[in-house]
Amino acid sequence: MDEALHIRQMAARQERAISETVQRERKRLWNFIRRRVSDDGDAEDILQDVFYELVETYRMMKPLEQVSAWLFRVARNRITDFFRKKRPETMSNMPLAISEDGDQVSLEDLLPSPDAGPEAAYARSVLLEEIDAALEELPGEQRDVFIAHEIEGRSFKEIAAETGVSVNTLLSRKHYAALHLRERLRAIHDEFTKG
Repeated sequence: MDEALHIRQMAARQERAISETVQRERKRLWNFIRRRVSDDGDAEDILQDVFYELVETYRMMKPLEQVSAWLFRVARNRITDFFRKKRPETMSNMPLAISEDGDQVSLEDLLPSPDAGPEAAYARSVLLEEIDAALEELPGEQRDVFIAHEIEGRSFKEIAAETGVSVNTLLSRKHYAALHLRERLRAIHDEFTKG
């Protein structure tokens, strides 16, 4: 009997914590998502996905020390997922490097074909996970401009008008982001292609 009461009390505390977090963070999260996603319906779907993940995390008794930072990281990931699904050709065809003969090398050029068998499919999935990890490692300013330009397909002029940051600064940030991504991808790509 005492254990059942304890479980109900714990569930009530979880519900209260979730409710307080949603109330406290909803407006900020909405604004964050809405600045990056133009359609209200899509933005609301992403917001609901973020809060769903919050509820699931609480239900699984995973500790969250910095809930606000965690929510924004989840939101950024959901936004990236949204644009990746919506415009997969942009991410896979983005120029990452210039080859020795002067041709641009895109992500799709570096990724193994998904039709080349299970080993190639595995390598492709590992590379895509590395891209996500490398994006997370970038300073926020570099990551934001890279995602806005390469994944969301927005122009530098548009980003500059929205953020108040000069086009040259945005170009510089994207350049450093691309260098980091290229280095990370090259290391993992070399690991798969050696021997």
